[in-house]
Amino acid sequence: MSQSEKAFQKTLLSVLAHPDDETFGMGGTLALYARRDVNVHLICATRGELGDIDPEYTERIKSAACLRTQELRCAADVLGIDELHFLNYRDSGMPGSEANQHPKALAAQPVEQVAQEVAHLIRKNKPDVVITFDPIGGYRHPDHIAMHQATVRAFSLAADPDFSDPEGLAPFQPDRLYYHTINRSFLKAVVWVLRLIGQDPHRFGRNKDIDLVSITDVDFPTHVKVDYSPVKDVRKEATACHASQGGADMDKGFRGLVTRLFSGHHDTYMQAYPVPADGQKVRRDLFT
Repeated sequence: MSQSEKAFQKTLLSVLAHPDDETFGMGGTLALYARRDVNVHLICATRGELGDIDPEYTERIKSAACLRTQELRCAADVLGIDELHFLNYRDSGMPGSEANQHPKALAAQPVEQVAQEVAHLIRKNKPDVVITFDPIGGYRHPDHIAMHQATVRAFSLAADPDFSDPEGLAPFQPDRLYYHTINRSFLKAVVWVLRLIGQDPHRFGRNKDIDLVSITDVDFPTHVKVDYSPVKDVRKEATACHASQGGADMDKGFRGLVTRLFSGHHDTYMQAYPVPADGQKVRRDLFT
């Protein structure tokens, strides 16, 4: 499809924090719409400097940021993302870490500053739909929360005629804003299985710094449920691109088993704009 032909297609903009957020979180959605001839754009705020790198990679890479940027480009090609936009902030690490205070850390930046950069890209790319993290950033990662807040602000800022765009671009209002959410039934199933096999669900993840139990206590409504089963193999291929983050093993072992049993091939979203009507039925498409 030529660029002139794609100009008449719908555009989806995903606004995230780190390399791998696009695949591990909403990769099925991005791959599905890319194959429906939707223009798919991704804003990635950092290069994932603080991601834990599997030991097999540490002796032959210059930096985690370099490796993870390459992995993101690989995943973007597989998913069908048309264009990547980096904001070039620094990974802040998990809550309470010393990296939170780094002067370039994403979580340490003023929300308005980051929002203005996102608003400019919204005006430039004119997305019909914008998707980002939920209000707790999925699992309370400071950078995820920072990008949620910046995106919410940018969504209104992009349409504000008083916002002075650095390139003088005109105001633009996307049709819809959604928050990607984690299925709570799936999370509760994970907590149950962890306890069953003698593991502490309060200390989950590679660094044991994710409290799954507290996350299950926060529930968000589901307004859209995207079935990405037609592209499940594409998403699986994209996860393998993030090999340093364990992507190649994402569908194996404990996590793969629980996903197959309880989650299926669906991404769930909460609608933020326009405000959904009371009793609105769960839809299957982000654009309708």
